[in-house]
Amino acid sequence: MSMNSFGHLFRVTTWGESHGPALGATVDGCPPNIEISEEMLQHWLDLRKPGQNKYTTQRREPDAVRILSGVFEGKTTGTPIQLMIENTDQRSKDYGDIVEKFRPGHADITYWQKYGIRDHRGGGRSSARETAARVAAGGIARAALAQLLPDLEIKGYMVQMGPHTIDRSRFDASQIDQNPFWTPDKTAANEWAEYLDGLRKSGSSVGAVVEVVAKGAPAGLGAPVYAKIDTDLAAAMMSINAVKGVEIGEGMAAAALTGEENADEITMGPDGPIYGSNHAGGILGGISTGQDLVVRFAVKPTSSILTTRQTVTKSGENTEIITKGRHDPCVGIRAVPVGEAMMACVILDHVLLHRGQIGVNQGKIG
Repeated sequence: MSMNSFGHLFRVTTWGESHGPALGATVDGCPPNIEISEEMLQHWLDLRKPGQNKYTTQRREPDAVRILSGVFEGKTTGTPIQLMIENTDQRSKDYGDIVEKFRPGHADITYWQKYGIRDHRGGGRSSARETAARVAAGGIARAALAQLLPDLEIKGYMVQMGPHTIDRSRFDASQIDQNPFWTPDKTAANEWAEYLDGLRKSGSSVGAVVEVVAKGAPAGLGAPVYAKIDTDLAAAMMSINAVKGVEIGEGMAAAALTGEENADEITMGPDGPIYGSNHAGGILGGISTGQDLVVRFAVKPTSSILTTRQTVTKSGENTEIITKGRHDPCVGIRAVPVGEAMMACVILDHVLLHRGQIGVNQGKIG
């Protein structure tokens, strides 16, 4: 089984490698008559593409997306949409030293153990370059959601870099697009710049935490047990390269709360139920409440660093390695638009599932 697809009704299959001729996605299940253009998708890809500032990899890729099928006269036809992004700035020679060696922290060793063959050029299929295809597919999901749920807004941002967190009292959404770290805290952005500069110049790296929020999602998305929307959101975020942890709502911090603190009290408002808090992250029993959907994920430090590390060769000999090439000192920065794309894909998938089974919500309150 290939396991390169995700989604139930809105289904995305990604393909391609970091240093191959191209990569892309096949999107099936998109409703017809959704306005789509390469320019619309390019907007989202431009947010993720490498080489935009000194805090990301200096690989220069235009990430120009082409729509090869599934769109006619600017609208989706209901048939599979094929997306392709050509690779133009590969430097495979940077990876000549790791043909026989396994980079610590990378998937080199597990790919070899599983398949007995691996594309050592930039990590092949395990490279974060694969996420460009997800962002393109997420652009299609966003376009469909704009028509089906016009009040929905999806926004991601960094809330932590290494040990440094934002101050929530300084949260300013207008700042998110004004700094290279996608953070809502202007003061934190200035501090992070100095911190990451030092790490970048030393050839090291650091991890991050990204938060993605969907405002305007309706109540009723998701289903008990095996089709919980939080299950699919967690799986989607965990599938992003370098992600090692996912939280919904209060997440791990819920373990420190009492029942009184954690329960989101409900009162009746003029337009329906009103929640006094959102520790649940907008999901109860796997079904959305109508509150903001809140997801956080932790991204590990980039494993490609200039510090000598111990490793082994394919023949089983002990050796040392320094990873050369162009790498992100904090891969969490470019993970923000990827998280947004995955959120869009999951929400659209559940909107379609909900329409197929329920149509409109059956339970009335008030």
